[in-house]
Amino acid sequence: MKHLLLYTVLILSVTCQAQDKDKEAILKILDNQTKAWNKGDVENFMVGYWNNDSLMYVGKGGITYGYNPTLENYKKNYGSKEKMGELTFTILHVKRLSPEYYQVVGKWHLKRSVGDVGGYYTLLFRKIKGEWVIISDHSS
Repeated sequence: MKHLLLYTVLILSVTCQAQDKDKEAILKILDNQTKAWNKGDVENFMVGYWNNDSLMYVGKGGITYGYNPTLENYKKNYGSKEKMGELTFTILHVKRLSPEYYQVVGKWHLKRSVGDVGGYYTLLFRKIKGEWVIISDHSS
């Protein structure tokens, strides 16, 4: 019985450490995206997204499928530093759904000379080939 308790504590400890590392990796992706955006670098902002035709982005204009169409929408809608402004993310919720999936809910804000904008987002992260990527983004 004593060994069973020890194994249980050990397994829980390892699981918690893995979850902490996963959460840190996801938050690092969001931090890197913020830095890239604030440099005016949409291409590197997109590095956090799954480079696949099945990527789904839901915004005020509807649903966009695919990495390249999502990138093109960002370029079209935020084609200048004035339109991009200064991005800040406020993380409201990071939830592990399974060892393979995390959900992140937060607020985004762009401070811009052409008028500030902001809203909320829900991101679905999936671990693919050992790397966390955004597979679905619903931003409003």
